[in-house]
Amino acid sequence: MFRPLALFIGLRYTRAERSNRFISFISLVSMMGLTLGVAVLITVLSVMNGFDRELKTRILGMVPQATVISTEVIGDWKQLADRIKEDPEVVAVAPFIQLQGMLTSNGQVAGIMVTGVDPEYEKNVSIINDHMTEGSIDTLKSGEFGIVLGEEMVQSLGLRLGDKVTLVLPEASPSPAGVIPRFKRFTLTGIFSISPEVDSLMAFIPMNDAAKLLRLPDGAQGIRMKLNDLFTAPMAAQKAAAIAPDQLYPNDWTQTHGNLFGAIQMEKAMVGLLLFLIILVAAFNIVSSLVMLVTDKKADIAILKTFGASPRLITQIFMVQGVVIGFIGTIAGTILGIIFALSISDILGWINQSFSLNLFDAYFINYLPSELRLIDVVLITGASFILSFLATIYPARRAARIQPAQTLRYE
Repeated sequence: MFRPLALFIGLRYTRAERSNRFISFISLVSMMGLTLGVAVLITVLSVMNGFDRELKTRILGMVPQATVISTEVIGDWKQLADRIKEDPEVVAVAPFIQLQGMLTSNGQVAGIMVTGVDPEYEKNVSIINDHMTEGSIDTLKSGEFGIVLGEEMVQSLGLRLGDKVTLVLPEASPSPAGVIPRFKRFTLTGIFSISPEVDSLMAFIPMNDAAKLLRLPDGAQGIRMKLNDLFTAPMAAQKAAAIAPDQLYPNDWTQTHGNLFGAIQMEKAMVGLLLFLIILVAAFNIVSSLVMLVTDKKADIAILKTFGASPRLITQIFMVQGVVIGFIGTIAGTILGIIFALSISDILGWINQSFSLNLFDAYFINYLPSELRLIDVVLITGASFILSFLATIYPARRAARIQPAQTLRYE
């Protein structure tokens, strides 16, 4: 791309001389600006990718991706499940019954969302079995009134595996002593740990036991689906509900957690745009440094032209310096960005633990996730290279337009 003579002279101009230390300082600032911008942009986008991944795998791995809920108990839910699985987007299905109540133990009370499940089917649509810290979801056997709770809930109620916990339902039952709440004692048979938000809100019991608590016949209230593509959830739910439109109602994760996912995507776009401005500012610094260099080297340019240097050669000489600044700054920033993206979770985790800062209390996970994606690195590096190259065009062409006679007259 560049002639050997242009490379030789251009690289020589990148080395500082006593007469142009300030220009070299501006060039160094431009290089550091590119390095900082590229490194921070790669790191921050990796963190946003990590939050996006955690939302999909943890939160959306536990809450239903798509469901159909019936207005009445589905006695032959297996037949309905088989028809729903005919949709190629549906990977697995599971029946469920949902109820809300309060858990009480050791003088502590907490609200809870309880889901009655069939363990064999639930393992196919949920990640709970992969995140059990004690016990197993297979311990949920019909008639034994076992319950599986999250680690946050277990700690807040002061429970251990095998302890008894009372589930209080909001419905009231008449009795000789008057109207009293309905309640049932359960045995803690399993503990899972996924995220603080999930651990403190969700509990699982056998589906048949849930039906007994609600005084319903054996069956399911709805069918939960796991999908190949999360973003097909609304369509998959609608197709499943169309099997019995008068009885089934669709629901999906975009209605329950869509705002959280949308917020992460919006933050990623806005943060990326704002940090990209750092690279843009560094590119403008390259323009400034080259303009000053051209002004400082007017006599040299005029002499080169008198010896027969073409405007193209002069242009390439000054483009070389800008490209070198952009290349070194971008490569250094990419290396630093990759290092930070791969280690920031451990670094902030150590800081959080060492100084007891509770940095992640406001988030749905208790650590800072990071996921480095090749496409982000390629796009950021490419954009930095392109901006650095474009920044050299105006100063280089300005140098090529210098008139030797007019310049040497005042030397």
